[in-house]
Amino acid sequence: MTAVDIALHAVAAVLLVCIVVGLWRAVRGPSPEDRLTAFVLLGTSGAALFVVLASALGVAALRDVAVTVVALATVVVVVYTRRAER
Repeated sequence: MTAVDIALHAVAAVLLVCIVVGLWRAVRGPSPEDRLTAFVLLGTSGAALFVVLASALGVAALRDVAVTVVALATVVVVVYTRRAER
């Protein structure tokens, strides 16, 4: 295992922790702003995790998945803010 592999594993572990914390904040709230921030965190952390996995595993298709996650996270944030305005 090279130093790059170790670094990629460490980054993936940190991103997983960010995703777990984001999920917890999205469920627990307490305010709509906290939930919105959690959705943004989940989108960026999820996309970053897919990019790291693409590099670690050598699967270029995971980069496409990362772009899709970012696009979906953007839609979720827009829908959530529109819904909160009502």
